[in-house]
Amino acid sequence: MPWRSSVTAVSLVSVWLAGCATQAVDMAPSRPDRPWGAVTTPDGEIVAGAKDQPSNAHDYVLPANPALAGAPPPPQVDNARTYGLSDLIDLAESSNPTTRIAWNDARNVALAAGIAESNYLPKISASAAGVYTTGGGHASSPGLTLNNNGAGGELTAISLQWLLFDFGERTAVLDAAKQASVVSNIAYTAVHQQLIHAVSLAFYAYAAARARDSTAAQALSDAQLVQAAAEDRYKHGTGTVVEVDQTRQATAQARLAQVQADGGLQDTYLTLMAAVGVSPLTKIKIADISGRPLTPRTAQPVETLVSEALSRRPDVLSAYAAEKASEAKVRAARAEFMPKVFLSATGAYNSGHLDVTALPGVGQQAGTVNINNERFGATMLAGVTVPLFDGGLRSALLAQAHDDAASAQENLTRTRQDAVVQIVQAENALRTNLAAYSAAQALQQASQTTFDGALASYRNGVGSTTDVTLAEIQLLQARNAASDSYSASLTAAATLALATGLLGSAPQD
Repeated sequence: MPWRSSVTAVSLVSVWLAGCATQAVDMAPSRPDRPWGAVTTPDGEIVAGAKDQPSNAHDYVLPANPALAGAPPPPQVDNARTYGLSDLIDLAESSNPTTRIAWNDARNVALAAGIAESNYLPKISASAAGVYTTGGGHASSPGLTLNNNGAGGELTAISLQWLLFDFGERTAVLDAAKQASVVSNIAYTAVHQQLIHAVSLAFYAYAAARARDSTAAQALSDAQLVQAAAEDRYKHGTGTVVEVDQTRQATAQARLAQVQADGGLQDTYLTLMAAVGVSPLTKIKIADISGRPLTPRTAQPVETLVSEALSRRPDVLSAYAAEKASEAKVRAARAEFMPKVFLSATGAYNSGHLDVTALPGVGQQAGTVNINNERFGATMLAGVTVPLFDGGLRSALLAQAHDDAASAQENLTRTRQDAVVQIVQAENALRTNLAAYSAAQALQQASQTTFDGALASYRNGVGSTTDVTLAEIQLLQARNAASDSYSASLTAAATLALATGLLGSAPQD
């Protein structure tokens, strides 16, 4: 029977498709202890959907794709220009991918608000369909040898659907979408503030590493002076070989410290380039800020600082907008319990024909019957839909909306509390580091005086190598403390500006 053949064919196709679904596992690695055998095109691109090509070799190196070779092109920089912090921040905002990603996210959320606003407008759609059927058969009745028939037609329709009134559901949904756009725009601004902060911290770390490198070079020069004095004393018979060896050891240690300082300087440069968002292979001249004086901290009560900061911090503003959005979602969930007034209209045009052809026996004229018809129709409906029973779905959604609103309110409270802690900690860190820098400057001056006196005494045969070496070590420590506290003060100032929501451009010293 024909229908049996059709059922058999469908069954075979279904079995074959099921087999294809299970065979897809062949695209995964064949064994847990063997590398994945990737199939590549002649250009080196991995072929998607290809079966694993197992290999006995324990080689877990992936095939190279030449299209991905090479670092991203560096931005246009002026090699003769010295870049300060403001210049690096400008370069970061135009080169770092995070700013572009945040911008695209903000645009997408804004478009979502536009989609919600489109629900106020009617929905108009057009559709068209064409149908043709044919059939034929062979009859054994006398005088009739063949009978064919066919039918065809076209249908064109335009429909309109318009929700007229919904007790504020669309307004609530639109309000929630607009608040979500505010959250996204705040996040966009926060990304820029965080980028400025990251570049600033990397810039100050580079400045500290540069100062340490300079300090290491000066320490090496001081060690060489002490070594020269020891060798001179030994040459004139007033020193010992032990003293010379001790000073040579100190020089070797200072040279090792110089090499390590050079490596640390290069590491902080790479970190700075990464914060800017450019290739570490980019060569940029960085401005030296070691001679700039620090601006004294103004005596402003921390309570005033906190009060002003809470009104403009991105996380607090974002949490507040999220709370407003959750309240709008509660209103939308409540509106689902109310009726909706709608308008619906349809216009359609139908054209068709039906042909039946009969071929009688020999000697008779063939006959043809043609049936054609056309029709136009329009329908307009205005009505009200009233939700009666949905198994508790709307109640559950409303309960979820209330829970989300309560969580958003608590999140705002927690965000404000965390912000207060961060602001107070940042203010305290800045105050402490400024005081530490002032003390470190005094310590450096005193250590310099002690070293100069110890070296002069040693040259004149009064002091010992122990005294001058100790003074040399203390001077190095004082110099490092001064440079570190200077960088830490700048870092603390930038962190406080970020914590108070004021970091909108390059921080000032």
